[in-house]
Amino acid sequence: MGIIVGIDVGGSTTKIAGVKDGAVISPMMAKASDPVASLYGAFGKFTSENGIALTDIEHLMVTGVGSAFAGDTIYALPTTHVTEFVAIGRGGSYLSGLDKAIVVSMGTGTALVYCENGKSVHLGGTGVGGGTLVGLAGKLLGTTNVSAIEEMAAKGHRTEVDLSVNDMTEKNIGPTLHASMTASNFGKISDLAKKEDIAAGLLNMIYETVGVAAIFAAREKNVRDIVLTGRLSALDSASRTFRDLGDTFGVNFVLPRDSEYATVIGAALTYFDRG
Repeated sequence: MGIIVGIDVGGSTTKIAGVKDGAVISPMMAKASDPVASLYGAFGKFTSENGIALTDIEHLMVTGVGSAFAGDTIYALPTTHVTEFVAIGRGGSYLSGLDKAIVVSMGTGTALVYCENGKSVHLGGTGVGGGTLVGLAGKLLGTTNVSAIEEMAAKGHRTEVDLSVNDMTEKNIGPTLHASMTASNFGKISDLAKKEDIAAGLLNMIYETVGVAAIFAAREKNVRDIVLTGRLSALDSASRTFRDLGDTFGVNFVLPRDSEYATVIGAALTYFDRG
């Protein structure tokens, strides 16, 4: 069998990965000014860096909001379009090794998918995600570079901008509302707040919003495991916030290796699920 290539086409960023003999090959991404340019740029980068010829590829599995630009074939290779939510669930399940979980995809916005025994159901989501971070950071911090934002946040303190329960009372309120928890994101920001503190507050706000939505979904489906995927899951700051949320609410947030590429890996793997 040849290589199965998954392609996740975004607005200006395309992710790509291969699968052969059950192993994932070199997930990577490419950026360009439009979906078509990023798609072909990613394909060229992937084949060139891995020494792959077109004759080595058996099938292409394409997903993502920009996948409509791919058409029915790419370089005359057979191409199948995969529903993004199916790819999210398949990739999250594969990377985590879990048969039953809520899979969260933190992209421009955030999608919540329930995965059980290979079946994926889109539960909904929130408009809060990477787009929120980049948009607000551009206005508040003067940069839209995610790495730069995270670097700022690492030097900041969200307690300088967020109103915590202990700012209003020294007591825990109920079993799950500890004094150190956020009562209001950016609820006590002042003119003296540093950019580093704002960056920390922005990331925390997004992670908490996504985390609580995922917790509600997990409760509704009676599951404990929540798999985090997408660009924001790959940031170092994610693990700490989600660990604290998991400890507080009794759920297990899972950050698998290659979580940033879960959707494109899932798209490739759906080739083997076809009847």
